[in-house]
Amino acid sequence: MNPLSAELLVVDDEVQMRRLLRATLESAGYHITLAENAASALQNAETHRYDAIVLDLGLPDADGIEVLKKIRAWAEYPIIILSVRSSEEDIVTALDAGANDYLLKPFRTGELLARLRTALRHAQATSSASTVVKVHDVFIDVDNRVVKKHGVVVKLTPTEFALLNLFIKNAGKVLTHNYILQQVWGPKYEGESQYTRVYVGQLRKKLEDNPDSPKLFATESGIGYRFVPDE
Repeated sequence: MNPLSAELLVVDDEVQMRRLLRATLESAGYHITLAENAASALQNAETHRYDAIVLDLGLPDADGIEVLKKIRAWAEYPIIILSVRSSEEDIVTALDAGANDYLLKPFRTGELLARLRTALRHAQATSSASTVVKVHDVFIDVDNRVVKKHGVVVKLTPTEFALLNLFIKNAGKVLTHNYILQQVWGPKYEGESQYTRVYVGQLRKKLEDNPDSPKLFATESGIGYRFVPDE
């Protein structure tokens, strides 16, 4: 997506942080709306269709996770969390609630811009809904359940293909272990993270050039995995 046409809602209760984010994002060509609390964020999100939201969790009138859940109940566009909360539990909670990505404060502006570009690009690709994916030397025809590497058909089990399809639908997004388990195996398997490790390992062996140094299926340590289809 062209940043010149992208509109972002930035939610943060700190004046200096809002100023920094406005300056950073506007200099990159984005159109910015600022909100300083949960009420303002929800009002803006309900009355305008944004291309993405940058959301702080520490808001004065409500927890940012609740804001995230309410917006995610009806909106599919990217939501990137920007927070000082650094615990694995906080990160997993936000991602399970529907966040596309999570950056810690203090952050590097270059990294924030890169994460935004990635989220917007994948959101646009998802909306154009191609059922054929080509990445590196891997070809995936989702509808016909055909996967090829170097032009040679790769046989995937039904579970492996279901996992691959989940990654494709959420390209660029961090998926937690529990989210993957619920979507592929069902709610009874919540907490059985060894399933995700084993099956992601199998996909790496079949589709990565070097499974020990994966480029397609990146590990988010202690959290889950991210499908990275960009060259």
